[in-house]
Amino acid sequence: MPNLIFFNKPFDVLSQFTGAEPRQTLTHFIDAPGFYPAGRLDKDSEGLLLLTDCGETQARISHPSFKMPKTYWAQVEGIISEDALQRLRLGVQLNDGPTRPAIARKLESPQVWDRFPPIRVRKNIPDSWLGLTITEGRNRQVRRMTAAVGFPTLRLIRHSIGAWTVEGLSPGQWRMITLPDLWWRTATKSALPISRC
Repeated sequence: MPNLIFFNKPFDVLSQFTGAEPRQTLTHFIDAPGFYPAGRLDKDSEGLLLLTDCGETQARISHPSFKMPKTYWAQVEGIISEDALQRLRLGVQLNDGPTRPAIARKLESPQVWDRFPPIRVRKNIPDSWLGLTITEGRNRQVRRMTAAVGFPTLRLIRHSIGAWTVEGLSPGQWRMITLPDLWWRTATKSALPISRC
């Protein structure tokens, strides 16, 4: 059965095991041979990164065709408006085409860990938080979406992938679970067969 690692990726850490010094990579935090990231998280984003020792599981989680939802908490510049949220819900036009409709909602400031270094604060411009759930994985997609509706992202945390969340993990911490057979039947919209790992 496949194994899955939940890792709370800190800010400025690469989502890979190799990289030029002094940049931190997964090697600085995870000692688990045979595991590979199921998807990526930009170095300036934080939160849930999943790793697995099974190629089929990796594809089920990361490939856009399976439409596994990913929920992000974005701290944006300005007080997010209902009009901007509605535009995100309908899908926005990016330079590589329109996005799929998203689930977007305003959040009260969530209880999250401190970021080092902290975000840039501008005294005369307030900020706010929103939750955004997408089923795509384009490069820097959430940041581009919030900018497209007039609210640049200051801080980005991936809270969940499917039903799996980063809850209970401090930055740099990880834990492992073993997935049951046929886990993907309830986690993805696809009923295609999967080989065992």
